[in-house]
Amino acid sequence: MRRAVFPGSFDPLTLGHTDIIDRGLPLFDEIIIAIGTNSSKKYMFSLEQRKKFIEETYAGISKIKVDTYQGLTIDYCKKIDSDFILRGLRNPADFEFEKAIAQTNRKMSKIETVFLLTSADTSYISSSIVRDIIKNKGDVSLLVPKAVHQ
Repeated sequence: MRRAVFPGSFDPLTLGHTDIIDRGLPLFDEIIIAIGTNSSKKYMFSLEQRKKFIEETYAGISKIKVDTYQGLTIDYCKKIDSDFILRGLRNPADFEFEKAIAQTNRKMSKIETVFLLTSADTSYISSSIVRDIIKNKGDVSLLVPKAVHQ
């Protein structure tokens, strides 16, 4: 089985994330959307809210599972028997950052990282921009799935 982990904090889930997930579906038998938790990080949305956003967005799609984890992503991948990490790239800075992580992960394990370039329609979207708009009571309906902006 080709199982991929799509890791992130998803604070909140954006249309940029869903673009990568949706385009990854034909490539893998299963995609685990893995919400990483870090006790020292301050989140806008609780873990339960973030998980609910994802579950509602992908309700009825059997190839999608949602889980949470702590620690190294490669350790989580080994635990659930996943050989792939799925990541999205928006720009050259993302590439440089993600390339270093992917090379380190491959050195430490046999886990391969698969990169998808974000669509031009969503390449400008980031969770931090969405959070800033929300904090300032702006409309994020064009940037996030329905489950998030309701």
